Order: sequence, then structure tokens, then C-alpha cells
Amino acid sequence: MIPQSRPLWQRFAFFLVPLMAANILQALSGTVSAIYVGQLIGVEALAATATFFPIMFFLLSFLIGLSSGSTVLIGQAWGARNVDKVKQVAGTTLVTALAMGVVVAVVGVIWTDQILSVLGVPADIAPITAGYARIMLASMPGFFLFIVATSVLRGVGDTMTPLFSLIMSLAVTALVTPALILGWFGLPQMGVNAAAVATISGFLTVLVFLFVYLRARAMPLAPDAKLLAAMLKPDFKLLGLILRLGVPAGLQMVVSSVSGIVVVGLVNRFGSNATAAYGALGQVMSYVQFPAMSIGIAASIFGAQAIGAGKIDQLWPITRTALLLNGIITGTLVLLAYLLSQHLVALFITDPAVIDMTETLLHVVLWSIVAFGASVVFSGVMRSSGTVLAPMVISLSCILGIELPGAILLSQTSLGLTGIWIALAASFTMMMVLQGSWYALVWRRKTIVALV
Repeated sequence: MIPQSRPLWQRFAFFLVPLMAANILQALSGTVSAIYVGQLIGVEALAATATFFPIMFFLLSFLIGLSSGSTVLIGQAWGARNVDKVKQVAGTTLVTALAMGVVVAVVGVIWTDQILSVLGVPADIAPITAGYARIMLASMPGFFLFIVATSVLRGVGDTMTPLFSLIMSLAVTALVTPALILGWFGLPQMGVNAAAVATISGFLTVLVFLFVYLRARAMPLAPDAKLLAAMLKPDFKLLGLILRLGVPAGLQMVVSSVSGIVVVGLVNRFGSNATAAYGALGQVMSYVQFPAMSIGIAASIFGAQAIGAGKIDQLWPITRTALLLNGIITGTLVLLAYLLSQHLVALFITDPAVIDMTETLLHVVLWSIVAFGASVVFSGVMRSSGTVLAPMVISLSCILGIELPGAILLSQTSLGLTGIWIALAASFTMMMVLQGSWYALVWRRKTIVALV
């Protein structure tokens, strides 16, 4: 744990660096698979995995909201050093996530073909996309547990354990993916499905590791009788509070993912090359966007712990520090991505025409991730106090009022694909302006009290 005697910026940095590294490794896990799939199988296989991404994002949306709500409560309880309440929140969240995963797996596997039909998946990649999607959907109970387990650990200030976990997951993915594509060690050659099986192998390995490691170190959220009791007999009143905090964030994610599905549908109209470009673009952007999101998560957790400890006066310094770090870190990554854009895109795609297309789109949208990071900081700090409706309404207004209609309209003009990413950049920019305005003019004048 980070010593509280250190200056705020040092505590923020010690917490943030492993968190950013973990999120980058999370993205890298997908990137490693994308590189193997794109280079060893081809553009069609890469397009198949890219098409599934918004489906995954949609299915994870309420889980991310659930994790967000529980992390706020865990952060406040940990700030007050109420370990029993920490375990109650964690146990209730874990069992809820498991139940959600089972429902998603059953419904998702049954309706895979219908979901892909709605997306308008190009006919040349539909069969391999369906096989990949079914394997991923069937694994959702374990994957949901993996996401929640690493999230709740951050609520008690532990970012190192999730980092170790993701290093392990990446190592497994990096080994299993090519082994199943090329048939190493006498294993069957599975094509694009190798990426799905490798992902499952990675998170199952991590779940076993967490169970053993947390107990061996006697850490606050180690699996024990109290945590098991909280899972077997969840606190429904506490769950109601978690959902009150988490559902708005989940709803925001759902709308964002539905928007992403619409965007994929728009992209698919331009053919499988455009779909592959979309997948490569998303991979590159994630390495800039995830650090920005990490800063927002850190700001939210630090804010929750400050509120739990009764140190309300620390909320503005936390916000200011997070905004400064977003400008420095995200801005630097954006600059590097512009300078190295051709080389980055070429990691995923070998076709020169598709490389040029992807690089052009990247140049259009990349700068706006700095604005996105600032908006995440403002909304994250507000969420740490339980203020969730206003940030949600602002974000949804930008998605539904700017990004989605802009993408639909501009893609039908001479701008074509470029118009889709112009709309996304405009949405990110307005989101920063509105979130910052609400934070400064409304939220800072409220009386802040702990929720647990």
C-alpha cells in the first residue's frame, strides 16, 4: 500500500504507474492476438476479431458499471479503514458478476448469428466471426469474475497485484495464440479461434493465481470465510447502492457500445478492408485512450478514499493533479503516435492501401483523446462522491447528439470513412467542455458526505 505521508503527487504517481501499465498490458494482450491473427492468417481473420469488439464492449458495459459502483464504495470504506464493509461490497459484487456472466453466456451463444446479422458482417468473414464469437461468449462467467476481481483490488489502493496478473495473462496469450494458429507442440490448428482460446487461457490462469496469491499474502481482499459468506449471502441493500452508483455508468457504456455497433455497421458498408482498418485503428488508439482512462480511474479512487477519510479538502488537489498528468502523459502519447503512425499501423496490416487508409483516419481523431482524458477526470472525481447522473447525462448527450448522428451523416458525404472519426473527435471535445463546466459551476458547491 502507498504510505499516506507522501505528497499527493507522489501517491498519485505510485498508484497510477502500475494502473496504466496494467491497462496497457490489457490492451497489449488483444494487440498480440491481433498481430498474430493479422500476420499469420490474414485481413479477413483480423476483420472477424474487430467485428466482435463492440459486441464484447456491449456485454461488458453493465459489468463495468457494477465495478465502478463497487469501487467507489470500497474506496470510501477503505478510506475509513472499515475492512468488514470492504469485504461485504466485494463479495456482493463478485457473485453478481458471476450471475451476469452466466446469463450473458447462455443468451449470447444462442443468439450469436442474429447478433452478427444485425451488425451486417460482410459475407466473406461471417462464418469465422460466428465461431470466434461463440467461444468468447461462452467464457463470459470467468471473464466477468476476472474483470471484477482486478477492479475491486484497486479500490483498496492495490494496483500492483492487477499488474502482475495481467503480465501473467499476456504471457499465456502470447504463447497460446501462435501455438494454436501454427499447431505447435502437436496442438490442433484453430485459425482465428486460437485468439479466443488464448484469451480464455490467460484469464483462467490469472483467477487461479489471484486465489493463491491473495491468501498467501493475507491481503485485505483475500478469499476467506468473510468474503465467501458475502458471496453466498449477498447484501441486497448494499447491492442496491452499488447499482444506484453503477447503473448510470453502465448505461453510459451501453449507449456508447450501441453507438460503436452502429459505427461498425457503417464501416462494414465500405468492405472488409475498411473493417480491418477499423480494427487496427482501435488497437493504436487504445494505447493512448487507456492511460487517459487510468488517470480518471485513479482520480475517482483517490477521491473516494479522501471522502471516506473525511478529507474533503483534498478533492480539488486530486482533480488538479489528474488533469496535469493527463496533459503530460496523454499528450506525449498522442504526439508519439502521430510521429510513428505508419509504423504502428503496419504492425497489424500488410496491405499498403489499408495502411494508408488507417493512418489517415488516425490523424483525424488522435488529438481528441486528450480532451477525452480531461472529461474522464472530471466525471471520475464527481462519481467518487456518488454524483453519477449528471456525468452520465452529459456523456450520453454528446454520444447521441454529436457522435452518432455526426457519424451517420458525415459518412454519407464525400468525407466517407473520415467523417465517422471527425464526429468522434467533436464528441470528445464537447464532452470535456460540459463535464468541466458542471464540475466547476455545480458539483464543487455541493456538500460531500460518505456513502458507507
